[in-house]
Amino acid sequence: MKISHKRKVQGKLNKRVKVSSPARQRPVKAKPAVAAKPAVDSVAKAPVVDTVSSFTPKQQQVLDIVKANPEGINPKGIGLAAGQEDSKAASWATGALKKLTEEGAVERVQMAANKVIYKAS
Repeated sequence: MKISHKRKVQGKLNKRVKVSSPARQRPVKAKPAVAAKPAVDSVAKAPVVDTVSSFTPKQQQVLDIVKANPEGINPKGIGLAAGQEDSKAASWATGALKKLTEEGAVERVQMAANKVIYKAS
């Protein structure tokens, strides 16, 4: 009887997780997009027209931040400028920076063994 009860409980938990997963993902995606658009639009509209249209809004935001810092900026600085938390700032920016370096929009400059800055091309 205990095993059958455990299976029922696990089945109920799995149903809840499956049902609530898409509901949790949608607001997370919608909130940063809404918050990011006014910041990108108010900062500069001209670079948006000049760049390649294949960039996502996040990549475009990262590119605008890098262009605003001609001396170069590290990934943590980019994340903080975008309004991310201190602990997640660097990891938030690295995915977009990887794509931007592949496209040639951003240059990766190795300063020391573990120090990297990014400059606009």
